[in-house]
Amino acid sequence: MRSTAAAAGGAKTSWPEVVGLSVEEAKKAILKDKPDADIVVLPVGSIVTADYRPDRVRIFVDTVAQTPHVG
Repeated sequence: MRSTAAAAGGAKTSWPEVVGLSVEEAKKAILKDKPDADIVVLPVGSIVTADYRPDRVRIFVDTVAQTPHVG
């Protein structure tokens, strides 16, 4: 897999620079480079389809941002 730029056309295919950012910040950075991206946010370890869609970018998250509570 190519890391950040495809050989033809220079289109980005991954965004290692967003690791550690909030989901919203990551989406903003990805959409800046790929405005037509269909961004899907999933928990780490989610089962995903193996089909390739050039417009889809998956963001995997694993951090609890707030204390869970009943109610």
